[in-house]
Amino acid sequence: MGRGDTVDSMNHRLVERDQQQRVLTYRNELVEIINRFVGKDGTVEPLKGLRLHRVSSPTDLAHGVSDLAFCVIGQGSKDVFLGEDRYRYDPMHYLLATAELPVVSHVIEASPEFPYLSLSLKLEPSMVSSVMVSAGHVAVRGHANVRAIDVSRLTVDLLDAVVRLVRLIDTPSEAPFLAGLITREIVYRLLTGEQGHRLCYIAVQAGHTHQIARAIALLRAELDQPLQIDDIAQEVGMSVSSFYHHFKAVTAMSPLQYQKQMRLQEARRLMLAENLDAAGAGYQVGYSDASHFSRDYKQLFGLPPLSDVKRLRRSAMARTSMNMGKNQSTSRSY
Repeated sequence: MGRGDTVDSMNHRLVERDQQQRVLTYRNELVEIINRFVGKDGTVEPLKGLRLHRVSSPTDLAHGVSDLAFCVIGQGSKDVFLGEDRYRYDPMHYLLATAELPVVSHVIEASPEFPYLSLSLKLEPSMVSSVMVSAGHVAVRGHANVRAIDVSRLTVDLLDAVVRLVRLIDTPSEAPFLAGLITREIVYRLLTGEQGHRLCYIAVQAGHTHQIARAIALLRAELDQPLQIDDIAQEVGMSVSSFYHHFKAVTAMSPLQYQKQMRLQEARRLMLAENLDAAGAGYQVGYSDASHFSRDYKQLFGLPPLSDVKRLRRSAMARTSMNMGKNQSTSRSY
């Protein structure tokens, strides 16, 4: 090895060490800010589209709906399931979701001393398109089928932008001007990173991913109607076989599985938020047979509708009581 190689190797190690130190500094700051602004378990939205999350213990599997969002963990780790696929992310990785899909997730690493702390940033397709045009970024048409969720390594430059965005919570007078600029930088770094092609297909409305996104919108708009595969395929300009194949490639489930999960999640929301009984909620989302609805509901959520709703309400009350107790304890300690 020559002297030049030795110098290059040393410089490389110095750069790596500097980046590792920057990552550690940024991550500690991210944890500090989220911990400070989310003092108890739950979610807050200090800036439009930016949500901060805190959980003090591992959670059971929870059903939800993904959105077009960029997610980063400051502390802890989480699993997200899309169909049979599992995506695990932690402080070293980010998750990018590019469609509204029924997902199952749970926090797997959290404690009162070291709670799970994370953020999610909602991304607007129009902003993604605008950044693409400004940056001269062109989508590669080789990736026709793009799964709607994926996890990639969080780079130091992307983490830097995330921390600068979160810092704006402390300077609300600057946030209206700077938040948009930093969000555009985050989008740019996502476009030039490992998952750039996924954002491109959403933004430029190219490839089968956009057609499946249109199909998802149609299914959600007519959730209570019988599934008509032929009509949806024709509406998005695909053959039935091609539509079925590409829908599963993007969503990891069949159209019927997607509709069923979205129906059941909406019925659950109706029972919890609007106090509908099981029969009424099932009917609202397209079930004409109450026993069929109850059977499908138990298969997805593990309990019959009434038992599940009671369990969720007891859990919510317990969390509220626990947080109130923490707040009282905290106020007495000052």
